[in-house]
Amino acid sequence: MTASRNRVALWVAGAAVALLAAAALRFGPAMPPRPNAPPAGPPGAWSAEDTLGKGESLAAVLGRGGLGGDDQTAAIRAAKTIDPRKIPAGMQVRFSGDSTNGADPRPMDIALLFSADLTLHLVRDGNVWSSREERTPWLTDTLVMHGVVHSNLYDAVNAGSGDLATKKARAELAWAIADIFEYRIDMSRELQDGDAVRAVFERSRSPAGIEKIGAILAAGLERSGAEIQAIRFAPRGEPKADYYDQDGRSLRAQFLRAPLSFRRISSVFGMREHPILGEWRSHKGTDYAAATGTPVRSIGNGVVLFAATRGGYGNSIDVRHPNGFVTRYGHLKAFASGVRTGSRVSMGQTIGYVGMTGLATGPHLHFEVLVGGVQRDPRTALKSNAGPPLVAREMAAFDRARHDAVNELDRAAGVVRAPAVPSH
Repeated sequence: MTASRNRVALWVAGAAVALLAAAALRFGPAMPPRPNAPPAGPPGAWSAEDTLGKGESLAAVLGRGGLGGDDQTAAIRAAKTIDPRKIPAGMQVRFSGDSTNGADPRPMDIALLFSADLTLHLVRDGNVWSSREERTPWLTDTLVMHGVVHSNLYDAVNAGSGDLATKKARAELAWAIADIFEYRIDMSRELQDGDAVRAVFERSRSPAGIEKIGAILAAGLERSGAEIQAIRFAPRGEPKADYYDQDGRSLRAQFLRAPLSFRRISSVFGMREHPILGEWRSHKGTDYAAATGTPVRSIGNGVVLFAATRGGYGNSIDVRHPNGFVTRYGHLKAFASGVRTGSRVSMGQTIGYVGMTGLATGPHLHFEVLVGGVQRDPRTALKSNAGPPLVAREMAAFDRARHDAVNELDRAAGVVRAPAVPSH
């Protein structure tokens, strides 16, 4: 009886092992090849794929793909254009070779797929390894966008950019337009319902369908029936193009119109009920609601007059500019590294971070402009902020560029030039 039970137990155990083995073959992951081992299956051309794991070295993946230690070292040394310590986790690696008629079973080509448009091939010829890059070009076309402001610039661009497939690309376009006009207009508080925006811009698309916004060739922002145009133009002798209005004046000026690049205004200059003191007083500045830690930038070049704690302003910074204006930034969480009384700062430089120190009910930046020691409405004080004009000898070329740009701005929204392959 005992012997019979033992035979049954052995049969059941054997069956279980067989079932588990079959399940592993059917459902389990394939075991990686041993380093320097020929691929499984009959002789012939072969290929395999792998992925670089988080925290894993490139050598480990190459080992799974059939390379021994010497081959791993030689292949990695051949990849002179990359730092093997900085390869991103999740990168696909493709191996291919040919073991026909007893040929060397090691991989002959190892493709490292860095991005949608860049593959680095490690190629073996006998025991010698070399590398070559394969770039799949992005296709570039030119589009026109027309939008109408009802709530903010982003929503206007988002609604008027139907030919852009992704919201990310539409957001990039909106912020690119905001960057062009940031010397003339504070997009967070100076746009009104019914204002219009239009732009001619380049778009690049990868083989995987990723979109990127390229150069904005021209743009127009209509406010209260008057349009400010931005024409991309490169004067002779200048290393790169910049933006000029329809009169040939640079859109780059002495001051930015806002101290935050990603901005949302919560309070405008004038009379309001103070949120903590609960009384009406003149609010000598503008509040920008933003997340704690948002970088605050100096709107112009200058010298820091004050960088410390000041009563209800909390942590605050005063910057004196060359024209005598002083700008003040209050309720900061912290000052940027190196910003202290007496230090010089440049336009657009991060000088601090949004917080809620002092008298503040929530995180925001309090911004003031002082002229002759008196607080002035920033909208008025910074209004006459035009950049220098083009020199006379450039105006004929600029007028031709503007004529062509406006003709394109006037075209219907959509693709106006078919895709072209960009050069590298």
